[in-house]
Amino acid sequence: MTTGEGTVRLRPPRNTLDPRAVRWWRTRCLLLTAAPVAVLAVLGLLIGPARFWLLLPAAILAVLGAGGTVLLPLWWYRTHRWEVTQEAVYVRTGLLRQEWRIAPMSRIQTVDTVRGPLEQLFRLATVTVTTASARGAIRVEGLDHTTAAELAERLTRITRSTPGDAT
Repeated sequence: MTTGEGTVRLRPPRNTLDPRAVRWWRTRCLLLTAAPVAVLAVLGLLIGPARFWLLLPAAILAVLGAGGTVLLPLWWYRTHRWEVTQEAVYVRTGLLRQEWRIAPMSRIQTVDTVRGPLEQLFRLATVTVTTASARGAIRVEGLDHTTAAELAERLTRITRSTPGDAT
């Protein structure tokens, strides 16, 4: 956003993610926690002498994983924002260390929409905006699949009419 003096003032992007992203993230966290807990628990039950030293970490990991599964997705949902204007794509992500990414339309090279198996289950999608930057692509995760398709179409339309060679 340009002020009267010609400087750019950074403001939070306006759009939030789809609320289903919380359930999607929770499922991912649960799956990432359940696998090692299950392995430790099964080994603890099968290996008698090491039972305590395998079941204790399984229990600790299960408690920490359950807490993270409940709390982290809510925090992520509150901190992730995105917006597209005629000039740029704005994305703010991060938990403890927030990251703001701005990609001018003239720097966008490709726009991709991805729907992994879990995203499909929750009717969500990720839009990846690849730019001519060493920093890498900008990802907007947790969008409704229809919103993601419309966003990809809109970005394609805007970048096609934006002067520049994206290099």
